[in-house]
Amino acid sequence: MQTSDMLHTSSRATNLSATESIVILDFGSQFTRLIARRIREAQVYCEILPHEASWEQVQALNPRGFVLSGGPASVYEADAPQLPAYVLASGLPILGICYGMGLLTQALGGDVQPAERREYGQADVMLDTSSPLFKDLPRPLSVWMSHADLIAAPPPSFQTIGYSANAPVGAMAGSGPQGQPIYGVQFHPEVAHTQHGDQIYRRFLFDVCGCVGDWTSQHFIEASLASIREKIGPTGRALCALSGGVDSAVAATLVAQAIGERLTCVFVNNGLLRQDEAESVVETFRDNLGLNLIYVDASARFLAALAGVIDPEAKRKIIGTEFIRVFEAEAAKIGPVDWLVQGTLYPDVIESATPESKNASRIKTHHNVGGLPADMQLKLVEPLRYLFKDEVREVGLELGLPPEVVWRQPFPGPGLAVRVIGEVTPERLTVLLAADAIVRQEITAAGLDQRGEVWQFFAVLTPLQSVGVMGDGRTYANVVAVRAVSSRDGMTADWARLPHELLARLSNRIVNEVKGVNRVVYDITSKPPATIEWE
Repeated sequence: MQTSDMLHTSSRATNLSATESIVILDFGSQFTRLIARRIREAQVYCEILPHEASWEQVQALNPRGFVLSGGPASVYEADAPQLPAYVLASGLPILGICYGMGLLTQALGGDVQPAERREYGQADVMLDTSSPLFKDLPRPLSVWMSHADLIAAPPPSFQTIGYSANAPVGAMAGSGPQGQPIYGVQFHPEVAHTQHGDQIYRRFLFDVCGCVGDWTSQHFIEASLASIREKIGPTGRALCALSGGVDSAVAATLVAQAIGERLTCVFVNNGLLRQDEAESVVETFRDNLGLNLIYVDASARFLAALAGVIDPEAKRKIIGTEFIRVFEAEAAKIGPVDWLVQGTLYPDVIESATPESKNASRIKTHHNVGGLPADMQLKLVEPLRYLFKDEVREVGLELGLPPEVVWRQPFPGPGLAVRVIGEVTPERLTVLLAADAIVRQEITAAGLDQRGEVWQFFAVLTPLQSVGVMGDGRTYANVVAVRAVSSRDGMTADWARLPHELLARLSNRIVNEVKGVNRVVYDITSKPPATIEWE
């Protein structure tokens, strides 16, 4: 298993230890956890700390260097997050990304200004490949930009080592007040859309910071098991919210290894699952894997709670609350249970803008994070809270889970409620279930999921209706959208280039086989600017 499987950003929470580390100071970027992932992939331990973290917190990690994240603010704003004084005073190497580069520029006497034209998406940067940061990289390099400011003048004595058409200082290098090497880049090397971004981080880690790279995958699993045992205690009991997906399956496996029979898994059918999914989950986890699994059919309860609700944020919060109430009821039936295990991932956390990511903009509230009720009785155990999807999959393989569980397509916790745009009704769910089944059947039959070409694929029932002609008569029926994306981690994604013949089959089958649909459209929007789900 690769080191990307081991991302966890709180060593104090998991009793982790490392001989070396990189400290990432978070200024609110949506990509901060991607920075951590790139560093962990290089077998170097790292932790993300809020930019307000004390020097004592930083020093405890024995850091070899700093990475300053991007962020949504502008450094010249009165209330913008500031650079801690200890960063420059430490004498440690520094890499500033986007906003972090602006902070370094401002602190060292350069000039940051609003750009005449904002820059979001792909750009070509001409690099100085004699710089240790860019050694042996191609020039120009295709990178991912996401900024509205630019470096009008780098700090005195700093060199410009990269530029683009819209960023005269696309990268810079110089020395800090203690003589330490300092680098800044306007682009985001952590994003998959930046070519050779992993190499840029490796240059910084090994050539600049002198890291050894001794962080192993087994360390994460061992530390997680120790943390779970310590948290739940020698006699504590837990419920696991098992959805059937890889996230909750891996979380359940970790906790089961830690506390054994004191874990009970609960699978809730909320009426918002894909076609035949409830039966498949029960067969896989109770009948085949032998988990202690309770099945609860709460579909009527969830659909009643969603009646008349249109706003997607309200949907997520209702679903989150109803899940917790069901779990609390099941916990009361089996005896004293204090803990609820969830397969929460870090994309859920940062998109929900929790207190630990308070500088990040809220993208949407995930039902298992911001959708949880304030008065919930159970305490949370979330062993995967700082992992990405592909990392979880590799952990699952390491733990011995079967491939069909590990490679199961991602499915949102709120289920089809966020794929029925607008009010969720039994009638609209029936339409979506049939259309979604066709999408999954055809893409699976084409083998695109097996080759990893398509990360996620599904149908969306839009609130639109359109005029059509069927059987020489006029129709006025639903519009179904098909969404298929390629991605490494779910944080960024590109629309999948499905073969035209496959798209034609999808459209033909949906229109002919699903009553109430007369038009099919294909979503060709990447993330960002869109999200993978429509709600």
